[in-house]
Amino acid sequence: MLSGFPRAIRTLTFTLLATLPAWAQAADVSLTAPGAPDDLTKRLKAASSVMTAETHNLTTVQELLAAANADYRTMVQVMYDNGYFSPVVRIAVNGREAATIPPLSPPARVDTIAITVQSGPVFQFGRAQVAPLAADTKLPKTFASGETASTGAIRDAAGAAVDGWREIGHAKAQVGDQRIVANHPESVLDAEIVLLPGPELRFGRMIITGESAVRREAIRRIAGFPEGEVYSPKQIQRVGTRLRRTGAFSAVALSEAEQPNRDGTLDFDVNVEDQKPRRISFGAEISSRSGVELSAAWMHRNLWGAAERLRLEGRLRNIGGDDDIDGIFLLRLDQPAKLGPDDSVFYIFELEQQNKPHYSLNQLYVGAGVRRVFSDDLWAEASLQLGKSRADDAFGDNRDFDLITLPLKAQWDRRDNPVNATEGFFLEAGVTPFLDVSGSASGAHILADARGYYSLGQSDRIVLAARVQMGSVLGPSLSEISPDYLFYSGGAGTVRGQPYLSLGVPVGGQIAGGRSLLTASAEVRGRITEKISLVGFYDIGAVDSSQFVSSGSPYHAGAGLGMRYDLGGLGPLRLDLAVPVSGDTNDGLQFYLGIGQAF
Repeated sequence: MLSGFPRAIRTLTFTLLATLPAWAQAADVSLTAPGAPDDLTKRLKAASSVMTAETHNLTTVQELLAAANADYRTMVQVMYDNGYFSPVVRIAVNGREAATIPPLSPPARVDTIAITVQSGPVFQFGRAQVAPLAADTKLPKTFASGETASTGAIRDAAGAAVDGWREIGHAKAQVGDQRIVANHPESVLDAEIVLLPGPELRFGRMIITGESAVRREAIRRIAGFPEGEVYSPKQIQRVGTRLRRTGAFSAVALSEAEQPNRDGTLDFDVNVEDQKPRRISFGAEISSRSGVELSAAWMHRNLWGAAERLRLEGRLRNIGGDDDIDGIFLLRLDQPAKLGPDDSVFYIFELEQQNKPHYSLNQLYVGAGVRRVFSDDLWAEASLQLGKSRADDAFGDNRDFDLITLPLKAQWDRRDNPVNATEGFFLEAGVTPFLDVSGSASGAHILADARGYYSLGQSDRIVLAARVQMGSVLGPSLSEISPDYLFYSGGAGTVRGQPYLSLGVPVGGQIAGGRSLLTASAEVRGRITEKISLVGFYDIGAVDSSQFVSSGSPYHAGAGLGMRYDLGGLGPLRLDLAVPVSGDTNDGLQFYLGIGQAF
């Protein structure tokens, strides 16, 4: 074909063709593991570089040969991890063993790659020993004589043994000698691991690195570094959590010194990176009856250089709804570690106008309180507040309430994802004793909220969710209680499908709130695609004029269907359509649109 070209050009052409990358044309790739369980074969295929070559765009001869040679080690490791310690791995490229193909003389093209893994027998542990062990160390049950042997079980046992020593102060504990012997005729693996605990150490200095707008003395106070105490990994986790909890830092890294000090202490470097100090956020929600609610918030994460957090928030409600427009302005200032590393002080200011279907209220609250964080998912707070309000409701107009309150609140949040939970639970309870200095009776307002989530299967495609709310006002009679302390049912937060705050207590041709509340909600959430889910739900609520709901209390219910579109970290975009199921109202279809799950 090139005979008409000068000899030099023909030589150059052949040289260029020989040096061009040899591209494989959809090589026939297979993997078999005779006698191996199906799930093990799937693991081998998932781990194989050859089997996933096309996905990773590995198409040249050189790339395919490299993948084939890498798979020898990969296949053996997978077999070891599953208890097979005498596997035979063969990888044939165009019928030749891949390991025997000279890298400088590869084939012109790759047509077939065949991986065959002979598993051999499953090995059991003979001797399975790690020593010395710290008191109360629990080794994994998989690392024991007679159990299926695997490298994973050995790693887990060594890790548990090291962690056991570290938990009691031996920060530099490590694995020493390892003796692992495979007895092939008997299919037995003996594993003996020697631990080097090292000395018991105490916390030394906390050395702060990195530039931060938060003052260093404030960082030390917030961190609560346990200098002089016996080393504990949990204490280090608490230090990092306290710093992250302020919201002032985008990154917090703690690293221990390579060598302890001569006095038996261990220093730690703490590196922090500042979060952007200011944040602005916006929100919107719409429902068929109450119209649009708009919200905006501005936050400063480091107001005076000690990670103080100032949050200003405003909301406008009932835009285009059945009631007059109302709104709220909130201010909250949090000062971390004022009474201890886990205790913060906060100050609040609240100015609100409420225009509800059955009452209107103008109120002003100021107060101060303390918050104690017990763990990553449990906190409680108490405050002293002074409030003044004026209300128009079923009991009359221009009713004044001058209250001194002592709100007590606790929250325990064990959800796997606060904005889109699939497992766990959420518990919140609040008790607010109040004293009316204007002469009305005094009492206590109680409200509890419990939510639970359960996923069917490992893929989280179907999630069952449930919620129960219970409330009561103890002490004064119905007419002596500020209307915002009374309970109604109906709407997005209680019973969907029923008009907003439609269930209360009849008073002289009007409706007032009740002294007690009980609601329950159940949802079945099914994921259709990675982004879209469908939800079926049923809500029921009861309100009573007495302190507690009973079997004879008025109630109503609603049910419907919803759609969710996952927005990532914000949670899902929510659309719910609901209709009344029982009760006196017959308002028909209600819809609710917002961000985040209904609960």
